[in-house]
Amino acid sequence: MKTKKLINAGADAVDEMLQGVLAAHPRHLYAVGDMPRAIIARNGPRKGKVGLVIGGGSGHEPTFLGFVGKGLADAAAIGNVFASPPPDPIIACAKAVDGGTGVLFMYGNYAGDVMNFDMAAEMLALDEIEVRTVLTTDDVASAPADQRDRRRGVAGNVFIFKSAGAACDLLYSFDDVERVARHANARTYTMGVALSPCSLPQTLRPNFLIGEGEMEIGMGIHGEPGVAREPLRPADAVTDELMDSILREMKADRGDRVAVLVNSLGSTPMMELYIMMRRVKSRLDDAGLVIHTSLVGNYCTSLEMAGASITVMHLDDELQRLIDHPCDCAMFVR
Repeated sequence: MKTKKLINAGADAVDEMLQGVLAAHPRHLYAVGDMPRAIIARNGPRKGKVGLVIGGGSGHEPTFLGFVGKGLADAAAIGNVFASPPPDPIIACAKAVDGGTGVLFMYGNYAGDVMNFDMAAEMLALDEIEVRTVLTTDDVASAPADQRDRRRGVAGNVFIFKSAGAACDLLYSFDDVERVARHANARTYTMGVALSPCSLPQTLRPNFLIGEGEMEIGMGIHGEPGVAREPLRPADAVTDELMDSILREMKADRGDRVAVLVNSLGSTPMMELYIMMRRVKSRLDDAGLVIHTSLVGNYCTSLEMAGASITVMHLDDELQRLIDHPCDCAMFVR
């Protein structure tokens, strides 16, 4: 059975979405003239500032383009649905935000993104633009703790990009911006659960199958297999399973501070997210951890997939200051 979507043609969905985004947020965003998939912050880039370029496939909105603005990312390169952007828009983004002190690439750890961003970095080096890369690897389910560099980047991008973007906005040196980005990534943990599939605009068919009374723990945001398929349980039991994995790995001490995100994968409503947030707070209270900031809503989606993820960033003094630093983006303001 085909799914229903409010689109015109599947092949046009990404470009028409970007036209709508630019129409809705002209105060924040513009596209490079001949490169409509290179989205730039109007008030972000400036001389002497490290440029921050993020990017990846469409279908995860507001990730990535929603986090482009002052105090967060300077630009986002946009790919097709669940597909890496090619090198050309990445290069256009980097050139538009280069303030003479280097450009940092940040994106999730996916093979296509690594290949295309690395290719762009090599080409930019020919123009004497220094590029460094920090991959996000917050998905606890996607590899063991001793293989953190193999993990995927998912909803924790919000806090990781926020920390690095604040460091850029505060005119940290290139070395310190890179250090902050790696430090933020190392202290961010995400675990998710999927309840039903999404469907691509081009096919209008589910991209995986899951039983009516089942859930999949640890499924990736493109439908990558998780760590367990189980009968669907009440919200508290599901939240406990996700939090058990996060807390076991985070190894925080009582009194430590955290930032929390309860994120919808697309179609899970706010009511259910707040039910999960209630349980997250209870678990953190029991562990003696203090919630410094919390976000609930759609931050890293997978089209219309039903399900949610929980992200916890283990704060220290520096990360707390950076998370609190003001930003003004199309879909994210603090």
